Amino acid sequence: MTVLRFLGTTSDDGDGPTLYEVEGSTDVLVQGERVTDPAQLAQLRDVKASEPFVLVPRDLLARFAPRAPAAGTVPFSEIAPLFREFGHTAFRLETRRGYASDRNSSKWERWKGGADISAEPDNAWRENVRKQTAQGKRFERVRLVDQPLTEGQQFLLASGPSNVAAGEDIRNLPRAQASRLGLPEYDFWLFDSRLVARFVFAEDDTTLGVILSEDPAEVAFACQVRDAAWHHATPTADFSGRLGDWNRSDDRTC
Repeated sequence: MTVLRFLGTTSDDGDGPTLYEVEGSTDVLVQGERVTDPAQLAQLRDVKASEPFVLVPRDLLARFAPRAPAAGTVPFSEIAPLFREFGHTAFRLETRRGYASDRNSSKWERWKGGADISAEPDNAWRENVRKQTAQGKRFERVRLVDQPLTEGQQFLLASGPSNVAAGEDIRNLPRAQASRLGLPEYDFWLFDSRLVARFVFAEDDTTLGVILSEDPAEVAFACQVRDAAWHHATPTADFSGRLGDWNRSDDRTC
């Protein structure tokens, strides 16, 4: 199946014009208004019968068109040093409804059995978070949540306090609101507003690896996504406290 990755749009209401990257290729798909002016069409050169033409603002290409070919996927383990070596901020956007790594963990089984997993002892991840945040660095996450919460989202909400206690700032954002904000439907880490590590998942939510990019357009878009998501998201403790209202709400804007 051909997968399109949303790159960006200059439309206020999300109906175009828009750029997409065709995953696994060097192609970019452009969405825009079809050209129908006979005078303009007559000036085009070397036209195939199958070719349509669309108009898009120059600003769309300037802001979001990739400057370099897409890189290949690398194992997630290859970016492990970045979580120690980043200088200021490490931001994660989590968009999936569940993760295979969670479901395959022993913590998942304890949680399913009714255990309280909100105050787990430190592991290697949380020890590093404590060390880095003690130096003034920031670990931040925004997790998209559905209404009602999926099982995977319930698990992350239950386990979140351990990471928050270690120093992470984790917030939650309704998926419907994320869609209205034009946020992408893929996960990524953004390090120091200069390096993006975009996740690649299998259909069963298994992490296949990450794609690293310092492309200015992709980094700029990730920064815009972070700022919008962070502004509208709710801290984990506050979201947990309002969970009853969230489950009863019909407007999906809590």
